[in-house]
Amino acid sequence: MATPRTAAASLKPTSKSYWKGKAKATEDDFDDLNPTITYRHLLSNNLGVRDPLRVIALCDSDAFYAACEQVRLGLDPTLPLVVQQWDSLIAVNYPARKYGISRMDKIRDAKKRCPNLVVVHVATFKEGEAEPGYWDNPDTLTHKVSLDHYRRESMKIIQMFKEGLPSGEVEKASIDEAFIDFTRPVREELIKRYPYLANVPPDAPNGIDSPLPPPPPISWAGLGTIVPVHPPKDPPKEREPASSSEDVEIAQEAIGPVTHEEGVEEDDDSTTWHDVALSIAAELMLRIREDIRTKLGYTTSAGLARNKFLAKLTASYKKPMNQTILRNAAIPNYLKPMAFQKIRFLGGKLGKALAEEYDVSTVGDLLTISLEEMQRKFGEDSIWVYEILRGIDRSEVKEKPAVTKSMLASKNLPQPITKATQGHHWIRVLAAELALRLNEAREGNPALWPKSIVLHIRQGYDAFKSKQTQFPFTKNVTVDVIASFGDKLWKELVGTGGSTPFKITNVQLSFSGIGTMEAGQRTIEGFLTSRPSSEGQSTAESPPSPSKHLSGLKRKRSSEDRQRGSGVETGSSIRSEAVNVRDERYSFVCEKCGQRIWLGTDAAGDADAGADVDGGQEAARTHDDAIREHALAVLRLEHADFHFAQELAAEADENVPKRAIRPLDRPAPTVKKKGSGDGGIAKFFSKR
Repeated sequence: MATPRTAAASLKPTSKSYWKGKAKATEDDFDDLNPTITYRHLLSNNLGVRDPLRVIALCDSDAFYAACEQVRLGLDPTLPLVVQQWDSLIAVNYPARKYGISRMDKIRDAKKRCPNLVVVHVATFKEGEAEPGYWDNPDTLTHKVSLDHYRRESMKIIQMFKEGLPSGEVEKASIDEAFIDFTRPVREELIKRYPYLANVPPDAPNGIDSPLPPPPPISWAGLGTIVPVHPPKDPPKEREPASSSEDVEIAQEAIGPVTHEEGVEEDDDSTTWHDVALSIAAELMLRIREDIRTKLGYTTSAGLARNKFLAKLTASYKKPMNQTILRNAAIPNYLKPMAFQKIRFLGGKLGKALAEEYDVSTVGDLLTISLEEMQRKFGEDSIWVYEILRGIDRSEVKEKPAVTKSMLASKNLPQPITKATQGHHWIRVLAAELALRLNEAREGNPALWPKSIVLHIRQGYDAFKSKQTQFPFTKNVTVDVIASFGDKLWKELVGTGGSTPFKITNVQLSFSGIGTMEAGQRTIEGFLTSRPSSEGQSTAESPPSPSKHLSGLKRKRSSEDRQRGSGVETGSSIRSEAVNVRDERYSFVCEKCGQRIWLGTDAAGDADAGADVDGGQEAARTHDDAIREHALAVLRLEHADFHFAQELAAEADENVPKRAIRPLDRPAPTVKKKGSGDGGIAKFFSKR
């Protein structure tokens, strides 16, 4: 059984500063809520996680999978709708929740509760289809679930966040959530609205470290729900979120008016510059959310606060289609009554250990525990717990790459594979998903390519076994291409039959090492494919090519290869069988040696053959021009290295015999060995 100390061992402290322990919970537990904000804070370009004007938002799409299907089908958003995956539900929209339907229900139970329920089964892949579809009666024994439609819609929303906030930071938290750092856009808007803040007054007592003047009054009209600084002692009972304008009115009667002044008391004169920053961020968030609703058809909910942790908590304060603002002054009374085990990372073993150790259940209960006491029982890393209970979170909002380093297609098999021949079906199904995702990723960046393809299999609860191989470039990524590699790996892992019994319950096919190909990598099929080595060629006759851009493949080279591949023009390097004149676009003239240096003929030939016969010639020519320029740039560097090596040899110590460095196309001069000649050793003895 894990001890309290080991339960917290994996936590990472978010700060190197340590708090002083408290004997009991007081207002001093939240002593950083209203710091003095100076001109230095406002005018600084270094906006870190400790910035007192920091504003973070978490925007969450409402019932996202269900909304995607509603928009795709053009349905009325007030209709109850669920998304089905086999016999279970993976999404329930808000109108359906009014009937008590949840994701824990089976489809037959949901239909009993709501006879007019709209049920949409998630798209699935099936063998023989390059793309997923919404098939009639999909079968888990032959089909595989696809979430690609939801991924595409998610990327559209993320893109709208970025377009709406060019100077902000956007971090995709999940398929339906994103963190947004409003700190810089808000700072820019503050200076624009209050230009007197742009310069330090000449009579400022401490210069740039002088505090800002008092903030102006704030109108929260239409900006969302404000978390009250002093919540009512008996909060109204929560009810299911509303799904229509009529339901909103009923809900408001039950829980009180949802107005912009909620949480702002009449005698509230504690407005701060951070409140001003929150109000500006709320305006920007409201505008972006409305753009998403009108252009894409999706409703969202958002929470705005001073850090990621509080923004995440606040986003679910009142849903759907709403945004909630948590002012610094409201943080203590918002957190204290909260069950601390509902906080992320405190709901598992660590949360249980804390509850049992101190016999506590709420955040307020744990505030009485000093830092020294907590670290003594749970280790030094428990400072993270100590700070998060006080609303302190210094994690950054970091934009994640649009394409990850890997892509995985996986299938849990309800009916295990017991014969090697059964694997081909699932290899093709998984290959279809990988082909679709890789091609979609390369639409935005054609230089993306995976280094390897990996096959994983698992029997029951045993550890995964895997095999991988390089995935060479090909112009057209198809299901057949990927499946051919998958089948090869399958044979290596499982074999073709054999007497060893097996029951494979999970199959995964993945790409790894996905990245952008460098300028020196050849990006057309023939440019990357190695030519077969000549039979019977010895190593002495074929030194390796100095080129680093030949896809990393080394092989023995024939004399003909050396004449073609080195780049120096010779008579034998011209393709007499196809053309009599070479295209000078595939060469350059060296300023040092005056020779024309050519790309390999395979590169030129494959580039010429790259046009689409169905009308894509212009696009193909543009693509091939870029390929040619990349290859020529690498060839120039290699030829410059050749001259540099010659210069180094020329500057060598005179006492050391110099070695001539020659281009690969020039055959080694024939050197007549001493003592060789007619008669050989017999002639030597005859002289004596």
